[in-house]
Amino acid sequence: MKGNIGKVGMGGGCHWCTEAVFNALKGVINVEQGYIASTNENDSFSEGVLVHYNLNEISLKDLIYVHLHTHASASAHSFRKKYRSAVYSYEKSEIEEVEKIIDELQKNFESTLITRALPFSEFEPSRMSLRQYYEKNKEAPFCQRYIVPKLDFINKNFKELERV
Repeated sequence: MKGNIGKVGMGGGCHWCTEAVFNALKGVINVEQGYIASTNENDSFSEGVLVHYNLNEISLKDLIYVHLHTHASASAHSFRKKYRSAVYSYEKSEIEEVEKIIDELQKNFESTLITRALPFSEFEPSRMSLRQYYEKNKEAPFCQRYIVPKLDFINKNFKELERV
């Protein structure tokens, strides 16, 4: 973190969806879409985004709360290597904070969350043609089927966090 600016990695579902979700939130300054790797058994690249945010406008807890509700955070489906459910942190103290937040938010879910706090290791940006996919293709069938329902969910359930 630099001053009032935080940076965290989020992975869970398609990075097109994840990028659109975080771009819809107030306090989010920039979303970098791409592939994130952690360490040890999670050292392979998985789709994700780096979220740069203003700590005075949105908290890490709120970012995680929205993230857990907008991807399959309690599903150990067969594509978890490609779509690892994780919050990637740059500092050990932040990893511990993320673990506490996830544990605290578990009460809001019937199923056990599989989302893990992981150390950030590497990032590879998506090629330019994939970035800002939703903004460029709002009417595309993929966007209508997968992204729009997530944005509607934010509008209905996290109105106070939505970008104006």
